[in-house]
Amino acid sequence: MATTTRTRTANTALTTAEKAFALLTCEPAPLVFDARPVPGLPGTTMPLDELRKLLMFERYDSDTTDELWRQLAHHAREWGPAWVVGAIGVALPALTHLAAKISRGYARHADDVDSEVLAGFLQSLRSADLAPPRLWLRLCWAAWRAGTAVVKTHDGEELPLDLPTGSRSPRMPYGHPDLLLGRAAAAGLITAETAELISATRLGDALIEQLAAEKGVTGPALRMRRRRAERVVAAAVMRGDLSGPSSSASRCEGAIAA
Repeated sequence: MATTTRTRTANTALTTAEKAFALLTCEPAPLVFDARPVPGLPGTTMPLDELRKLLMFERYDSDTTDELWRQLAHHAREWGPAWVVGAIGVALPALTHLAAKISRGYARHADDVDSEVLAGFLQSLRSADLAPPRLWLRLCWAAWRAGTAVVKTHDGEELPLDLPTGSRSPRMPYGHPDLLLGRAAAAGLITAETAELISATRLGDALIEQLAAEKGVTGPALRMRRRRAERVVAAAVMRGDLSGPSSSASRCEGAIAA
């Protein structure tokens, strides 16, 4: 298996979190999780480091994973800082893997990626809606999006978050990205459905895998559809074709922003 070489300091956000988790789970009084309310897990209590090992070596269905992370997120929100550290610690193998994947080819950004991956996960752990399904995937997606934002300026395939500045800046105003997508849809460059797809997954919290399942297509197919549309919009931005709203664009903008 190929390994990922990373240039990093001795103490990144993720390695610091790992040290805190180790202190939290050491004898004689490790922080203990009650797994009995979670269907599919052993009907007992266990230290969080044992729970983490269990999750690393056993596969559980989405119902079990969702309920586990509902419990951990609830504890982190209601039971104090120790459970915040504990929940992060359980997630650290996955977060470290995500950070390494994002940093591949961007070694000088590795420390920043670690910090943003952790921050994105923590923000979602504190604020995500716990009721809808696929909670673990949504938490990881928030971490991934935060981490990739560090290196996104190097990725020419993404829709630019900031419009170019300088002597040949496109004509303004463009406004919020949702409005830009509305103009593109009104001009017939992309469909309204595709504009909503980009808005929901890039600017909102929707998961492309979940939308793909709802539409009866694969995640890679829907991701490719989004990427093609983003390239069309990016090219139109650079040409200055979307610099001013038309009446039809305004109607579409309102629909997307609603």
